Amino acid sequence: MDQVIHASRTYIGTPYKYGGTTRSGMDCSGLLMVSFKSIDMEIPRTSADQSKYGKGVRMEELQPGDLVFFAAGKSRRKITHVGLVTEVRGRKDVRFIHASTKLGVVENNLYSDYYKKIFVKARRPLW
Repeated sequence: MDQVIHASRTYIGTPYKYGGTTRSGMDCSGLLMVSFKSIDMEIPRTSADQSKYGKGVRMEELQPGDLVFFAAGKSRRKITHVGLVTEVRGRKDVRFIHASTKLGVVENNLYSDYYKKIFVKARRPLW
């Protein structure tokens, strides 16, 4: 899993681009797809399909390598965003990497007010 996290971090600072999967532009599900490809693991392309991949994990049980899903649109149920857990520093400090539409590829705390509010679920990829 360290290799997937390392691969994703090499994209920090890459600008956001809808449908993007390269260093010139990346979207959230594309970031995870190319990061997992670094270990020859194929995961679905879209955040909605990725949200059905692996097994469910409770927020309190998150580990590096888990996928976290968000509903940032009008519907609180429709998955619109995904990130990859990179570090668990404490009970309320879980870092995840994602492609933000405004900031590009960045790491944030899952427990920040904004992300905690739009968090929907987490999945652990099956190895």
